Amino acid sequence: MDSLTPDSAAWPAPAKLNLMLRIVGRRADGYHLLQTVFQFLDRCDWLWFSPREDGLIERVGDVIGVPPDADLTVRAARLLQRATASRSGATIRLAKQLPLGGGLGGGSSDAATALLALNHYWQTGLTLAELAELGLRLGADVPVFVRGRAAWAEGVGEQLTAIDLDEPWFLVLAPGCHVATGAIFADPELTRNSPPIRILDFLQGAGGNDCESVVYRRYPKVAAAAAWLSRHGQARLTGTGACVFAAFPDRASAGRVLSQLPPGWTGFIARGRNRSPSHARLLRERDIPT
Repeated sequence: MDSLTPDSAAWPAPAKLNLMLRIVGRRADGYHLLQTVFQFLDRCDWLWFSPREDGLIERVGDVIGVPPDADLTVRAARLLQRATASRSGATIRLAKQLPLGGGLGGGSSDAATALLALNHYWQTGLTLAELAELGLRLGADVPVFVRGRAAWAEGVGEQLTAIDLDEPWFLVLAPGCHVATGAIFADPELTRNSPPIRILDFLQGAGGNDCESVVYRRYPKVAAAAAWLSRHGQARLTGTGACVFAAFPDRASAGRVLSQLPPGWTGFIARGRNRSPSHARLLRERDIPT
């Protein structure tokens, strides 16, 4: 996977990793109650926005597997437009670098970047809290990308507490399959009653990912990638997968492992980030409401 070199007008939509994921219960409406930890990567999708005065929201260019009306980026723009009664529109171009169904949050991150960028361009004046509330309508992972801080998360993933973590180098393997999140959460063998832990417990090494055994059973490619990576470090699944990752103290260490990747496999190296690159882009505009 080669990184795209964006121009100065591009807005990043970073990947995230779930450094742990525990399912601690279930709500009456069927949604699972989670404890998880989000950290961003400096690996990103890239978006370009051209504001327009006719109110039209248009995505240009093809995104394989994502028709425009289903694109969370387009849906986010239309949601912001409706919520603020804005008469502005935008032409949106999206360059995907993050694999679909990989557990890296690409679609949610794209949506969050659209909310942040268009809130700026349209001068709609919503705060981060208001944008995060809007984003939750699009998906449980969208608020953390809007907030832009590495976070301990509870509820369905929307109750966020900012957390400062080490920022290691990660080797991420993409097994080349699309994991259906709904099927994982519906699997009868999924653990749904892990005891809750505290942030301190996580920082002292507790955690794990309750989805791993189900994903590895249902997706042999993911299991094979995790088994191979575990020979070189502590391999973990991000979210419900399909990507697996391991942390390394420096880029060179991660690179040595990446160079041994079996033929036909794909992966990339990225640095963990506690602050979202999309917020660095906002700061360039000197327009980040609180």
